[in-house]
Amino acid sequence: MLANGGSIVLVSSAAAFTGMPNHEAIAAAKGGISSLARAAAATYARHKIRVNCVAPGLMDTYLTRGIISNQAQLEASIQMHPLGRIGTPDDVAPAVEWLLSDKSSWVTGEDIKIDGGLASLKARVLTKT
Repeated sequence: MLANGGSIVLVSSAAAFTGMPNHEAIAAAKGGISSLARAAAATYARHKIRVNCVAPGLMDTYLTRGIISNQAQLEASIQMHPLGRIGTPDDVAPAVEWLLSDKSSWVTGEDIKIDGGLASLKARVLTKT
């Protein structure tokens, strides 16, 4: 990459951008990844290497089954996401593909939140009537 340039995409988390109770460890770890992306983007830009980060919200994956298999936890998580659902890998993959492509050739040092609004918006709490 030093000779030809390229693109690197790191994965952070919406937890790095919003204060969420009981998320100290993941917020610190993923915040570090976001900071690493910006520092690396600054370091390697002269080599035409772009470094960006995607920051998903809660995703429906094998690793989250412990959370989303509990109906109460799933409902609470859904209500935290303003778009009213948790994400899937198919929600994130197009952004990663775009960041790795030449179509994003002027994008570097960015965090792209792909989180159903979790980090940027206040969710509307739905009440059952």
